Amino acid sequence: MAAGRLSFNNITALAPMVRVGTLPMRLLALDYGADVVYCEELIDIKMAQCHRVVNDVLETVDFVAPDDRVMFRTCEREKGNVVFQMGTADPDRALAVARLVEKDVAAVDVNMGCPKEYSTKGGMGAALLSDPDKIEAILRTLVTGVSIPVTCKIRILPSVRRESWKSLALLPVAFLLAVADCVSLFRFKEERPRHPVHCDYIQAVAQAVSIPVIANGGSLDHVKTNADIEEFRRATGASSVMLARAAMWNASLFRSQGALPLEKVMEDYLKHAIQYDNNAFNTKYCLCQMLRDKVESPLGKQVQAAQTNAEIRREYPPQITPKMFLLEWSRKEKLEQPQYETVQRAQDRAFQSTVTVAQKKYRSSLWEKSKKFAEQAAAIVCLRVLGVPEGRIGEEDSGLVCKRKREGKVNGAAEEERSRKRHVSDVLQQTSEVAVVTNGDSHQEAPPPSQRESL
Repeated sequence: MAAGRLSFNNITALAPMVRVGTLPMRLLALDYGADVVYCEELIDIKMAQCHRVVNDVLETVDFVAPDDRVMFRTCEREKGNVVFQMGTADPDRALAVARLVEKDVAAVDVNMGCPKEYSTKGGMGAALLSDPDKIEAILRTLVTGVSIPVTCKIRILPSVRRESWKSLALLPVAFLLAVADCVSLFRFKEERPRHPVHCDYIQAVAQAVSIPVIANGGSLDHVKTNADIEEFRRATGASSVMLARAAMWNASLFRSQGALPLEKVMEDYLKHAIQYDNNAFNTKYCLCQMLRDKVESPLGKQVQAAQTNAEIRREYPPQITPKMFLLEWSRKEKLEQPQYETVQRAQDRAFQSTVTVAQKKYRSSLWEKSKKFAEQAAAIVCLRVLGVPEGRIGEEDSGLVCKRKREGKVNGAAEEERSRKRHVSDVLQQTSEVAVVTNGDSHQEAPPPSQRESL
């Protein structure tokens, strides 16, 4: 194996899951101890139309469709651990997509296991299992055409019986086990997550082939704790274990020290979602999957009602704003009043503001739906970098805003004003790690660069 090449031996992986395997969930799994993370299945036709864009604001690499949608987003943190899964039924198109992402991922995977229509239409997913010639063409084209490992996720074929696995005589895709770098295996084509996994079939395959076999499908019966992962691997005789639903429900299952409370896991997930500007509806979906039967709880209803990542998590009282704190701090330090410059983006009419304090400029990397919110976001950035209290719930009283002003805001503000202020630091997590810019040069006081933007 070449130096630096991803290994599939004795690893624990986050399985590819539609709508779940986006960047925040992958990073969360890595944080908790996963060795490899698979992205959700992405269709080759759509990916082939994308162009690769280096996002200097988020410090990511984005693959952007012609309609400006980000189809796949990755970052340096996961570069050596992420596997790009594609849905494909065409060797040439598969190769084009693999070469497009080759420098930004650790391996590519061909989905040959998904039985749902969105994947099987056009001959993709589990439909490939009935066309071994096409499988061979796709895998050989990929293996010879890219420098990174090629894996495939397959299902057990109904015609195969356990006694046949040793010779693989009845396995139409037997050759793929010699062509691909790794194969993951779980259920029959017609089976769904409610059906138990077939450990004996996986074990037979693992004994019959020389490439790594990853066991998948243990969430229902086998894997409830971190210790169960190794037990599942032994029961299947596989090289490694891949987790889907169990990890989706609580990704801290990857922690060798033990799982964390769900609220902590959700909080950690939200940090990644906001840091990397994840689609809010996707964030809500993932959080609801974590909540499971608690989705109708007060917390679940709050998540479902939110329209942005930030609204999922409110941290400021309605009567105080970061702009107010920044203004009072400036007065206390005998500085000029903060000056705000706001621009509007043409394509979606969103706003971004820059605040100047003591001849230094501070700006959030994110775009807001109104000029007022954009100014508040800039104020949060400034306060964060300066280390000045922002007025969040739970912070000690800094004395920057006097009691008279607090009471006046509570008693006299119109409902629209209250609503605006309630939103204000919903951008807290969005602006938690952005850059301060001084005369065009990045200032060294800036926090770690997650959403850095230079003027």
